Amino acid sequence: MTTTDADTNKSINEHINKNKNKNTPTAHQKPRLNFWQIWNVSFGFLGVQFGFALQNANASRILSDLGADLHSLSLFWLVAPIMGLLIQPIVGAASDKTWNRLGRRNPYILAGGFAAAIGMLLMPNSATLASFITPLFFGAMMLALMDASFNLAFQPFRALVSDMVPAEQRNIGYSIQSFLINIGAVFGSILPFVLTNVVGLENTASSAGSVAPSVIWAFYIGASVMLGSVLWTVFRTKEYAPGTHGLAPLEQSDTEQTLSDKLVEFFGLMKTMPSTMKQLALVQFFSWFALFIMWVYTMPAIAQHIWGIEAKWFDPDYLASIGTIPTHIANAKGSAGDWVGIIFAAYSFFAAIASLFMAKVASKIGRKLTYSVSLLAGGIGYLSIMLMQNPELIMVNLGITQIEVPQGAVDLFLPMVGIGIAWAAILAMPYAILAGSLPVKQTGVYMGIFNFTIAAPQIVSGIFAGWILTAVFDNQAVYIIMMAGVSMILAALSVYFVKDGTEDKIASQNAD
Repeated sequence: MTTTDADTNKSINEHINKNKNKNTPTAHQKPRLNFWQIWNVSFGFLGVQFGFALQNANASRILSDLGADLHSLSLFWLVAPIMGLLIQPIVGAASDKTWNRLGRRNPYILAGGFAAAIGMLLMPNSATLASFITPLFFGAMMLALMDASFNLAFQPFRALVSDMVPAEQRNIGYSIQSFLINIGAVFGSILPFVLTNVVGLENTASSAGSVAPSVIWAFYIGASVMLGSVLWTVFRTKEYAPGTHGLAPLEQSDTEQTLSDKLVEFFGLMKTMPSTMKQLALVQFFSWFALFIMWVYTMPAIAQHIWGIEAKWFDPDYLASIGTIPTHIANAKGSAGDWVGIIFAAYSFFAAIASLFMAKVASKIGRKLTYSVSLLAGGIGYLSIMLMQNPELIMVNLGITQIEVPQGAVDLFLPMVGIGIAWAAILAMPYAILAGSLPVKQTGVYMGIFNFTIAAPQIVSGIFAGWILTAVFDNQAVYIIMMAGVSMILAALSVYFVKDGTEDKIASQNAD
């Protein structure tokens, strides 16, 4: 063959390779996934968030029933971010260097699902099971077990989407993930209300130190749903082997590292984290500071602000001094607790709807602007809760049942629209922005490190929120919700400082 012939053949081959169907993967490319493949990758999130939603809407209620006061509630809730801070980076680093017949991320997802189910079965039974320690302390231990397990499953799920979904499909991938998360949250949040108002279970504790039957059975059902959805993802998703489809191969040194070597590597990675991660940290701080306050204090806030329950009825010392809680107070607290599940389901529902459109909106106006406007909507939603105080009782038809509640409680659906939009963005946009800036070999550990930006603001909130509520706001919980609104608006403004280089790169490639 002459040199000219060789050059001609080379040119033809280059032209053919350049114009190959983009759906045809190579060892260095991820194949495009169809809708149901992306759905299966993220489906386990539905169940994990089902459990998280039950916890978010009912943990303060359970801990209050077991004896926690308003000041200490945020301290008990500290176990959630602390578990995330400890678990996610460790699991991320470990899953990066794992490969067995279940895959790379799936073994950790499966272990987390089983452990979380155990915690969900035990926590609402703290008063019955705690023989040698106080029920409140046992409940806090089970909260810690649940959170550790949720985080054990959550972090590999995030990395799994990054492993399986090609860059050009990440917006849709994380949007589907956000949709499933919020569908799970809707049903998890509303479940105790349904068990009370449709099935007929009691929503008040039978005695001091016990938990309402509707909450106990909701946790039983939640454990089953969570485990079933996790198993669906594990057995319906075949992970790509290391060294294929753009994933880094496992090296022998990965399995031979000592614990000290791994710690040195871990802290070294923290020093050299991508600049995008550092920029997102400020946004994450303000947004997760606000979310933590909402989860901890919405129940006492609306019970006081809308149902008119005085702060003293959340003081365990006062309750102990009077012996028996008046029936009208117990019923009002039970109704407020159930309504928290309804409005949390509402913001999750609105988030699920928003997530369906968020990928398209982000493609048109950019991820940063989408993210910022969504957080601003959330901040306005928080602040508007102060306006919802009408105590007039009205009959509300929720489709599955009718219930009599104050008008102000119904008005809370409006703030939940903004909060839901913000929640959809928080679940999708930071990860879509971040994923393309991470080295493929260390995606899991960096996703774990990124969890510091979620855990740290919650820890700060947990340490100081209770003190602020007592010392500054005289235990009037609605004011600390207003403080959360200001924090969410600061998060929206902080998006300005984030540089989304991946978005520019993909736009350039599409133009070519």
